[in-house]
Amino acid sequence: MSVVQIDFGKRKRARVVGIDLGTTNSLVAYMETPPPKVIPTPEEGKLVPSIVSYTREGKIVVGEEARRRLITEPERTVYSVKRLMGRGIADVQDELKLFPFQIAEGSESVIRLKLGERTFTPPEISAFILRQLKQNAEAHLGEPVEQAVITVPAYFNDAQRQATKDAGRIAGLDVLRLVNEPTAAALAYGLDKRHDGVVAVYDLGGGTFDISILRLHEGIFEVMATNGDTHLGGDDIDNLLLRIALEDIESEWGRDLSGDNSAVQQLRRAVVKAKEELSYALKTVIDFEYEGRRYQRELTRELFEKLITPFVDRTLGPCRDCLADAGVRPEEIDEVVLVGGSTRIPLVRQAVENLFRTRPHTELNPEEVVALGAAVQAAILAGSVEDKLLLDVTPLSLGIETMGGVVSKLIPRNSTIPASATEHFTTAVDGQTNVLIHVVQGERELAKDCRSLARFELKGIEPMPAGMPRIEVRFLIDANGILNVTAKDLRTGKEQQVEVKPSYGLTDDQVEKMIEESIEMAEEDFRQRQVREARVEADTILHAVEKAKQDEAYEALSEEEKQRIEEAINQLVVAYHGDDHVLIRTKIEELNNVTMKLAEAMMNAAVSKALKGTKL
Repeated sequence: MSVVQIDFGKRKRARVVGIDLGTTNSLVAYMETPPPKVIPTPEEGKLVPSIVSYTREGKIVVGEEARRRLITEPERTVYSVKRLMGRGIADVQDELKLFPFQIAEGSESVIRLKLGERTFTPPEISAFILRQLKQNAEAHLGEPVEQAVITVPAYFNDAQRQATKDAGRIAGLDVLRLVNEPTAAALAYGLDKRHDGVVAVYDLGGGTFDISILRLHEGIFEVMATNGDTHLGGDDIDNLLLRIALEDIESEWGRDLSGDNSAVQQLRRAVVKAKEELSYALKTVIDFEYEGRRYQRELTRELFEKLITPFVDRTLGPCRDCLADAGVRPEEIDEVVLVGGSTRIPLVRQAVENLFRTRPHTELNPEEVVALGAAVQAAILAGSVEDKLLLDVTPLSLGIETMGGVVSKLIPRNSTIPASATEHFTTAVDGQTNVLIHVVQGERELAKDCRSLARFELKGIEPMPAGMPRIEVRFLIDANGILNVTAKDLRTGKEQQVEVKPSYGLTDDQVEKMIEESIEMAEEDFRQRQVREARVEADTILHAVEKAKQDEAYEALSEEEKQRIEEAINQLVVAYHGDDHVLIRTKIEELNNVTMKLAEAMMNAAVSKALKGTKL
């Protein structure tokens, strides 16, 4: 892959902004003179909700307008897309159960989200958010903005980082650097003013949790260790409260709203509002009105903290692991910085203070601090801020698969980047002329337990007895955490190089195509997708009904009711093998209708068991 030379002279004159691409909200900031400033939105706010909606008129809307459409057209609106970046279907099964939008048929190596008649990848959705931030910055600054520093969770793996870079390119931004969010927070607080010290940055946002330990020495930042959970954040607390409220409403109203997307999104807003109020109040009320009925329940901070204690405790394990990796004790931590909207929760702040034995910094808005730090890093790269050096780390080990499926780690986790490593290998078979290089990322000993990043072949090796050839493998990980791998036969000089494109990333051609033209599906492809989606839905309900037939509630049905269910099953199976998606969905609906009584009986039994001894 060609290397683009950067003209540092031009960069000094160019405008570089810092962007916090968040799970819940996103921000853009800049710095001409200290301190850095967050750029306002057209609505005179600072936060751009990380929500994108595709209207029936074919228009993309982002931010507050998209948030409003989350109520009216949830199936055409995407939120929390950061949790899908650089991940495969198997990684996000739990999230997909809660999202109102659908995954398009055929989503395998790259997830595709179905919004109406179009499909989008997570990097494309993120690109719409980045493009809105770019427009906000240009309107405020009165000049083009083409370069940016974008923050990512410290524990983002290579696939997730590459997906973030793809999103920036699609949005028309030259992403000069990806910076770990905790590191950006340290910059925002100006902790470089300390001569020496050890800082812990605890970042609990909407969808991810990160903890980083940084050492400061003579103005130099060095990340000693990082840890976290890309599957833990404020969204999980929201989802817990939402599930409890839905069960409560079903018990009170006798109606299950979980299948009503509009009702679920309105209820989500009500529980989020209650959660936020409990950050400064001792009690609040979840207030939800829908179709002429009203649900109100008092929620005390005491009960709320009892409910979320398991989530808060889950953040402390990575904190202890990070301390161990850094080789420091809690009492050796000089400063603690809180980042992310979820750190406003009093229980979170108390847990952090108890663990690190020092009161954390809360002077800056935890939702803005990462964007402000990104602006500082942008100013460093633009040349307007000097005498600062930022050393970041790679969050997971990088290596290759060797004989027996064992991983040989070339760059260990928590290595300071940019970093490089070289190791020599040989062949295992006499006369071998090709070698397959399998690049993996992870901490497990076997390749099958790690994430596969890339596979490529080094061809043209001189045929020799096993063990004789000398093959040099070199890893180079750049400042963005993106990996380049080179394999070279030292005898023949044959060489093969690859910039690792993760399994869930996008190719250059795909990215360029998205930039240049629409990705409208052909009519026949769209029809085929509808048929496949209908079949998937049919598989789901047929499996559910077969399972339900084993329940004691089924035995309580009359013979006539059982016969109607069997007839509906047979009709759906016949339609399933045809190509009429409308007929398949019609038969699905008919089976749904005849099993309604069975479903209600099973649900009532399940709800009674779940709510026994529990009161909200």
